[in-house]
Amino acid sequence: MNETKKEILTASLELFSQKGYSAVSIRDICKIVQIKESSVYYHFKNKQAILEELLIQFEDIATGMMQQLEESLSKPVNPEKSNFYKGICDIFFEEYLMDDFCNKMMRLLLIEQFHNDEVRKLYDLWMFEKPLDFQSKVFSALADMGYIKDKDSGYLAMKYYSPIYCFAHRWLFSGTLTEEHKEIFRANAYLHIDIFFKEI
Repeated sequence: MNETKKEILTASLELFSQKGYSAVSIRDICKIVQIKESSVYYHFKNKQAILEELLIQFEDIATGMMQQLEESLSKPVNPEKSNFYKGICDIFFEEYLMDDFCNKMMRLLLIEQFHNDEVRKLYDLWMFEKPLDFQSKVFSALADMGYIKDKDSGYLAMKYYSPIYCFAHRWLFSGTLTEEHKEIFRANAYLHIDIFFKEI
């Protein structure tokens, strides 16, 4: 991918994640990249093609992240179950929720889910279905190994993930993503994990 195309995608994502896809024009993108509209159309058929390219990139990264999480389940389990789960969360938090590209994509999906059915399906898939399915597998594995008593892995996954999703919305998906907001998110998320595992 050449540099101009990368700059178009970067500028588009920045604008889409702030204003929403519908509120951004090709002209707006050109102002950021400082190129003519013809340069955009040389690389992309239209604005929809830019969005589709961003969605493909996001799904590739998200799929890789989920594969990495799945592989973590095959590694030896830390005797301290909360520490074991923190290791998994480090991947989900740092390489997904707080990754600059993924964070902006999730902001974009959050805005556009109300206007685009395909985007809504992607938002549901990568913010709910995939994370909850993986976490359910984790709790099933922990129950099988005798680390936890509760066998209802689906319920545990929902009970665990709901506060995380709330924290993400409050500190990661609202306003500017700052280091301060990341630290507040981490503090609340890991406190929740500690309390959660003491209760199950």
